[in-house]
Amino acid sequence: MDGKLKVYEDKMTKAFDYLAADFAAIRAGRANPHVLDKIRVDYYGTPTPIQQVGNITVPEPRMIQIAPWEKTLIRNIEKAILASDVGITPSNDGAVIRLVFPELTEERRKDLVKEVKKKGEEGKVAIRNIRRDGNDAFRKLAKEDVSEDQIKQLEEKLQKLTDRFIKDIERLVEEKSKEILTV
Repeated sequence: MDGKLKVYEDKMTKAFDYLAADFAAIRAGRANPHVLDKIRVDYYGTPTPIQQVGNITVPEPRMIQIAPWEKTLIRNIEKAILASDVGITPSNDGAVIRLVFPELTEERRKDLVKEVKKKGEEGKVAIRNIRRDGNDAFRKLAKEDVSEDQIKQLEEKLQKLTDRFIKDIERLVEEKSKEILTV
């Protein structure tokens, strides 16, 4: 019976992990190398993750530094950053690329918190949809000679899972909001 539950737990875990990765890409006024995670650089005709073409470091709280493995890649890396939604203009000295993050305004921080809360709500909806799909699947088990009690148990376990993931999402939203609002 728990095998039937495992499928929905895996789906909820994936939804939660997706949300956590999404939050990591939201910049909160400090340099976070994860804002570069989705950027692909043209590496000899192949779109390649930026982490695979250079060394990424955070030498100062509001600066990311990218040292390409090959100096010829500087132009391509700059082009990829400019084309992305990072919103920061890169500067280079011929050897490394620097991204300096400006201090966020109070208004921008509040907008980011609203965005985080909205994404958190979307994450909760995704978890609840998975619960609904699970409950629908469990009810269909009645046709396969599964007792009412067993179905009830599965639904209760699924509800506990749902509650746990919803609580985790709320904690994640709270932590990210606090991080954004911290000056």
